[in-house]
Amino acid sequence: MKEDAITIKAHNKPGVLRDITDMMAKCGINISYTHLFIEKDESASVYMELEDVDDIETLAKNIRTHGNVDKVETHRSLSEIYGKRIIIIGGGAQVAQVAQGAITEADRHNIRGERISVDTIPLVGEHELAEAVSAVGRLPRIGALVLAGSLMGGRITTCIEKIKTEHDVIVISLNMPGSVTEKADLVVTDPVQAGVMAVMAVAETAIFDIKKIGRKKF
Repeated sequence: MKEDAITIKAHNKPGVLRDITDMMAKCGINISYTHLFIEKDESASVYMELEDVDDIETLAKNIRTHGNVDKVETHRSLSEIYGKRIIIIGGGAQVAQVAQGAITEADRHNIRGERISVDTIPLVGEHELAEAVSAVGRLPRIGALVLAGSLMGGRITTCIEKIKTEHDVIVISLNMPGSVTEKADLVVTDPVQAGVMAVMAVAETAIFDIKKIGRKKF
């Protein structure tokens, strides 16, 4: 389904967001994603991705009539611009190597019209890593998660089980000690190759079905 995106800058007051969403609901518009944050000038900025919009420009014009709205802009959706996301979590050295493979491979597919972006965060500590893995389930547009470290298990493994059960996320792990390798969809020894395979697993322009591999180690 085609999505339209809109950004609304408004006064940071109670009821403004309610009024805007009521206006959309009356037009039969479904909000598929929203992100709200406060700007430096204390005004509120709301980004929304919308479905079932007959005329996005007319909608923007109607929203501008609200007394507390300062600015309305329309855009392509984040899915169209940034596409599917590869998240790489783990130790700095391993994350850097996985990112090298993922970025190089993503570039090859993006040149052909794909949209794949790569996000990284180097972290140490079981609590910190488990928290980051758990947060992946709250992020939009996730295609694959790569665990890039030298030892992972315990709470991290529990969080992997949860996001795999609740979300459609491919999990790739480097070959390392710890129980995370038992729960990953794919275990790869070479970090650069792990990044390449993560992109291939989510790219529509790649002929690669991770389900056919059957949780093998490489």
